[in-house]
Amino acid sequence: MTLKERALHMILFEIFALLIFVSVAVWFTNKAVLNMTGLGITLSLIAMAWNFLYNLGFDKIYGYNRLSRTVKMRFMHGLGFEFGMVVFSFPIIMWVMEFSLIQVLIMDIGAVLFFMLYAIIFNWIYDVLRHKYFSSRLEVHN
Repeated sequence: MTLKERALHMILFEIFALLIFVSVAVWFTNKAVLNMTGLGITLSLIAMAWNFLYNLGFDKIYGYNRLSRTVKMRFMHGLGFEFGMVVFSFPIIMWVMEFSLIQVLIMDIGAVLFFMLYAIIFNWIYDVLRHKYFSSRLEVHN
């Protein structure tokens, strides 16, 4: 992916994730929409930076042919990304939510499971649509 396309991918991913996150977080925590939106935007900015660096490294290590990635590779890709997000997000969630360690751990496990599946599904759909509609303009990496 070009840097321009990687930025578009990242922004689309985060827009859909933010819409889902804020809705679910307000419903589960009974916290104010504004608080959850602020937390969501903060986590989204962290995720965008991590997404950019993680996927850049992943592509360099495992290749640029995204359509050839197996379900196992996509699962491992999602798991690795989510592990990094836990490391970066856990302290922020504890501070903003004012929840105990156990409460945040349970909430974070749920979020990791959701976002891991979301990332796999989003990226797979993105890859298929990208190939189907833009294959003639794609940059080829060997």
